[in-house]
Amino acid sequence: MQNIVMVAHHSEEIARLSGELNKHGFQCVITNMDDVYELIGEENTSLLLVEFTGAPEVITLCRTARKEKDFPVIALTPPEKLDNLDDLIDDFVVKPYNSKELITRINRLVKKETEVATEQIRTAGITIDPDKYEVYVNGKLVSLTFKEYELLKFLASHPGRVFTRDALLNQVWSQDYFGGDRTVDVHIRRLRSKIEDPTHVYIETVRNIGYRFIKN
Repeated sequence: MQNIVMVAHHSEEIARLSGELNKHGFQCVITNMDDVYELIGEENTSLLLVEFTGAPEVITLCRTARKEKDFPVIALTPPEKLDNLDDLIDDFVVKPYNSKELITRINRLVKKETEVATEQIRTAGITIDPDKYEVYVNGKLVSLTFKEYELLKFLASHPGRVFTRDALLNQVWSQDYFGGDRTVDVHIRRLRSKIEDPTHVYIETVRNIGYRFIKN
């Protein structure tokens, strides 16, 4: 059983999420900032869920969990906090929280990889390693959230092809996702800020349609 620590204020919505996680085979413990460090130090903790407020102590917790404890962090966040999450988390879900979407994202982050080695994707200075979930730009490792990584891998696997926002939601977020087009735009903007510079453009906006990865 995977153990999940959730740092959140007690509410009906948080209690519902915890109950759904327990039904799907996770052991979910809701805690506060006073006790969380002891819990994430336990050997059987697999993942941290954080109700993201942007407070300094929450930011410190996210960084500690990812860089020192080396396990994934998913933020539970209101839409207005999306821009404050760079390099702090592995993935996020936006309020109002959908338990099915959250469980899908947790499973992707904590699953043990057993697949045969997959061929790397290489194009114009970018290397994507599907086995390690790593992306290198000009030889330098770039820190991406899970969804940013999935979005880049999908676009780079189909260079030159234009995808609408709805198509990207369906392919990257799956049909169970209830968010809107803005989710794609936010992820594209964040992704570009991490992999592009004034002399290297990889993702092109196709006006009134969507996005494509530029053939090089």
